[in-house]
Order: sequence, then structure tokens, then C-alpha cells
Amino acid sequence: MLDIKYIRENSDLVKKGARDKRNNIDIDHLLKLDSEIRPLQTSWEELQATRNRLSKEIGKAQPDQRESMKTEVQDIKLRMETLERQLAEKKPEFESLLLLVPQPARADVPIGKDDTENLEIKKWGTPPSFDFKPLDHVTLGQKHGLVDFERGVRIAGSRSYVLTGLGARLEQAVLRYVYDKLATKGYQPMSVPVLVREDCMVGTGYFPTGREQAYYCEKDEMALVGTAEVPLTSFYAGEILSETELPKKMMAWSGCFRREAGTYGKDTSGLYRVHQFQKIEQVIIGASDETQSESYHSELLHNAEECLQDFGLPYRVVYVCTGDLGQGQVRKHDIETWMPSRNGYGETHSCSTFHEFQARRLKLRYKTKDGQVKVCHTLNNTAIASPRVLISLLEVHQQKDGRVAIPKCLQPYLGGLTHIG
Repeated sequence: MLDIKYIRENSDLVKKGARDKRNNIDIDHLLKLDSEIRPLQTSWEELQATRNRLSKEIGKAQPDQRESMKTEVQDIKLRMETLERQLAEKKPEFESLLLLVPQPARADVPIGKDDTENLEIKKWGTPPSFDFKPLDHVTLGQKHGLVDFERGVRIAGSRSYVLTGLGARLEQAVLRYVYDKLATKGYQPMSVPVLVREDCMVGTGYFPTGREQAYYCEKDEMALVGTAEVPLTSFYAGEILSETELPKKMMAWSGCFRREAGTYGKDTSGLYRVHQFQKIEQVIIGASDETQSESYHSELLHNAEECLQDFGLPYRVVYVCTGDLGQGQVRKHDIETWMPSRNGYGETHSCSTFHEFQARRLKLRYKTKDGQVKVCHTLNNTAIASPRVLISLLEVHQQKDGRVAIPKCLQPYLGGLTHIG
């Protein structure tokens, strides 16, 4: 959420930021409501201060003055109630609109309408050139007994699957390797809830704009998360940390759930777009310092790249354009990993910087050494997500004899196994 004072003072910038993100929020209407609410709020606060003063003075006043003072207090109370009704008519709309205002992207973010206009900035590795007809991950998975789609759909409906045998072990090996790697880098391991209160979803920016993507339990007013970013970033919500505690570097391995609303007919087979998956998420909570946040962003991105390099998977990094940015993101880099069956790169990681956007909604602050209270900066990145990464692992490392080579770094997690099949 943006500070309303910032919006007042930078309305043209905020309007441009909304246009660049293809968001049609009416900033002028928001500012009109703000201009109507402020004098009402000021009047109410002045009346409250007067009422409090008079209430204290009544006990000390002369008997002949008390009745007139009581009458004045009663009159003030009625005027305050009138103002409260007027505020109650305007505040809900104002607060709802404020939650929808997107944060302007950083100045160097490329302008574009969607993911087709993201800017490639780096490539690592060379996509394999096979001297045989390669199989896709679905065929490989079924051939080696790694995945069962038919029974998965029977259990849980479309876009469902069951990893079996070595498929389940391979997923665990990938996740455990990345988990152990991040722990050595100083990221605090966390085991977090995946069913969270609505205010956590609002605080991290997944509600109200992304509500259609979440599985929501109306009876309990709880939502299943699509990423551990939600509980991790919410962990210190409402608190004032000490500057000396920052940065907070955390990671969590969790189940994730997404409805994939709006993707009917898209990537319906295989493991690319599913409703339930496993992910290790990295989150950093830092001071309100753009230079520091830029350094943390690079660190998060580097961690994910290291893992893909360890797995021997070719990838590219793209700088996400304005039209493909989320509401709260200042900037984002996606990592896309080579997937032979798609004859191209598929998104596997997203690294995002939010500055104060999430922390302001979560009331997540810190106190500086000189006693000032400031709003934190937040960042996050996917360290690894499965089963999507299994697509690349199986397809890139398949051999002519039908087996699949296991990267050396994963072999100790699989009892020394070097190949599948």
C-alpha cells in the first residue's frame, strides 16, 4: 500500500505507474475522497480534544458553571456523531481504493504490455542437442514409474498428479538440497502455516486483487497460500523491530495452492501448471534503504541461479516489464529454465522487490538508532519449486538409452543413485 501523503505529492507519477501496470484505478477520485475526509477527521479530532478538556474541567468548576459545561459537552458529542456518520459513508470506499493503488515501477523497468515484452538480460548454459528423439517429461515419468496422472486426477480433479517411487524421491532430493544450501547461507529455516487469516493475504498484496487465484475457506475466513512468502512476510506484522535486527533472512519449504483461474485450456497436461506444488521461498525483511534492497535482490536471484547451475540446467534471466509486474512490485526478475518439450524456456523462479508496499499494509516497522520509526522493505524469491523443475531435470538429462542422469549434487540424497531407469 502506498502512503496517501505520497500519492498526494506525486499524483502524476502514481497515475503513470498505474497506466504502465495496465491498472485503471481512478486516482483523482481517491484524492477527492481524501480531500473530503481530511477536514471531517480534523474537525472530529478537535471536538474530541475539546470534549476531553471540558470533561476534566467539570469536576473542578463552580457548581453554577457545571450545567452549562455539561450542555456544551453533550452538544459536542452530537456534532461528533454527525461527523462519524459522514466519515463512515466515505472511509470504506477510500480504504478499498487505497488497497488497489499499484506501486510505480522502478525507473529502469522496461515498459511493456505483457510477458512477451520482458527483457532478456542473461543466459547460462546451452540447451541440449539430442542425437535421438527426446521424450517429454510425461512419457519419461510414466516409462520409469515416476508419476501417475490418471489416478491423481481421479483423486483430486484436473491439473492433479501423484509422484511415485523415484519421482517422489527425486522431488525430495531437489528440495532437500536447496534447503540445506540456503541454511548454510544464513537463511533461517521456518516451518509455517499454509492456511492463513485474510489479513495476511491482504497484507502481502494477494487480496483483494488476487482473490480469484486463492482457495478460500469461507466458513473459517482462511485462505490456502500460493507461496510461503505470505506467512514469512507476515511473521513480524504489527511489530516494531530494532534496526540492529535487520535484515531478517528467512526461508520456508511449504505446500502451495493455486486455482489457476483464467488458464482454462492452457498447459492442461503434464506438470507445468498444477493446483498443488512444493516450493522453497526466500524472504528478506530489511531497512528502508533502496541501495541495500538492490543488493538483497541480487543476492536472492544469485541463490536461485546457483541451484540451477548445480543441477546443470540451462536458463535465462528476464527483467519483467511493467505490464507483467504485480501490483506491489517495484521490480522483478524471472528465471526461465530450458524445457525441451516446450522447445523453449519456462518460468521457474520470480525475484521481487516491494520496498514499503507490503510492510506498510502489515504495519511492519523498525526503530532506527536515533529513535525514528520507519517502514521496512520486503523482498522475496523462489529458491526452487517442484514439480515444475522436474520437467527440466528429466528432459534435459535424458540419455539415448532411455535412462535419466541424476546431477552429482543430488546423488547423495538418493543413496548414491546415478541414473533413473
